[in-house]
Amino acid sequence: MEKEKLQQFKELLLKRREEILRDVMETLKELEEGTENLPDAVDQATRESNLVLGLRLRDREQKLLKKIEKALRKIEEGTYGVCEACGAEIDEKRLLARPEATLCIDCKRAQERMEKIKGE
Repeated sequence: MEKEKLQQFKELLLKRREEILRDVMETLKELEEGTENLPDAVDQATRESNLVLGLRLRDREQKLLKKIEKALRKIEEGTYGVCEACGAEIDEKRLLARPEATLCIDCKRAQERMEKIKGE
């Protein structure tokens, strides 16, 4: 892959990482603010429900963050954009949509079919 393209993907990955980290900080701030007692039980339940949803989202983002870090390492190693399953180049359109992708579209589809068969 050309250096300019690699730089473009690196910037995209860094931007996504920054957005995730910003969201994490907001969740932590909400958790700290959520220690106050609300007089209304409905307000308390709503706040707790929102916090649980936020924490669930942060868990998913943590997994995405690990994939982003892996993609950034691959850029540095010179292996970014290469399918881990078949060794083919991952299509640029796929990388624009999912810059942390490690599989080409064909291998990803095969993986999803296998997961569906296994019931995962």
